[in-house]
Amino acid sequence: MRLTFVLLTSLLSWPVLAAELTLELGSGTRTLSSEALLAHPQLSEIEIPADVAYQRKMRYQAVPLATLLEGIASGDHLQAVALDGFAAELAAAPLLTSDGSRAWLAVEDPSRPWPALGRNKPSAGPFYLVWENPQAAGIGPEQWPFQVVRIRQLASLAERFPALLPAEDASANVQAGFAQFQKHCLACHRLNGAGDSQFGPDLNLPYNPTEYFAGDFLARYIRDPQGLRKWPQGRMPGFIEAVLSEQELAALIEYLRHMTERKLAH
Repeated sequence: MRLTFVLLTSLLSWPVLAAELTLELGSGTRTLSSEALLAHPQLSEIEIPADVAYQRKMRYQAVPLATLLEGIASGDHLQAVALDGFAAELAAAPLLTSDGSRAWLAVEDPSRPWPALGRNKPSAGPFYLVWENPQAAGIGPEQWPFQVVRIRQLASLAERFPALLPAEDASANVQAGFAQFQKHCLACHRLNGAGDSQFGPDLNLPYNPTEYFAGDFLARYIRDPQGLRKWPQGRMPGFIEAVLSEQELAALIEYLRHMTERKLAH
């Protein structure tokens, strides 16, 4: 029994191994270790008053993300991929600026690991995209990917996934809803089989949620998933009005309803 205790204590005391971040950009592919990033000349200690992952104030050692994005222009498109298949689609422009909202890559120190995200859950490491002053650029929670292992430059969503596009003559509200879908939904969900995420279900195949949520239940579900359908494995966050306004929510639902008429075999 004592030997088992000693072995368990030893295992728990082992330091977290250094991690690697892969950058696949137009300038080429490179891999950076957490050790190298923690030695970066622009590494700073920053305070995030309302951290999305931890839901409280957090302090991090972080590098300005713009310094890592060599060769990236404001019109480019990036994707941050997490360990669990979450794939955040990110316009490059907000990532490159130091005015208003500012993007940082928080780096978990293997010798001082971050807290777990919950019981029997890992931390938000090894790398976490956090924002200073996120409200200045309307940065939503899906633009805070954690457990990041890869950041890559890709073609625009319209080029990569035409199956997501509404009809050319779709209303301005549907087009606005498509923009909200890209910002808030595509990191976890596919639609018509299109998308890179492996995290959540397809939102059009075999059925669109507007086909099985009656009345205002879909809007209520988006606002508070656990309040409408509570289950321990539920991972979808709620989208409060400060993140997704009533007008934006209505447009998102109108886009989803519009796409019921544009189902594609997959």
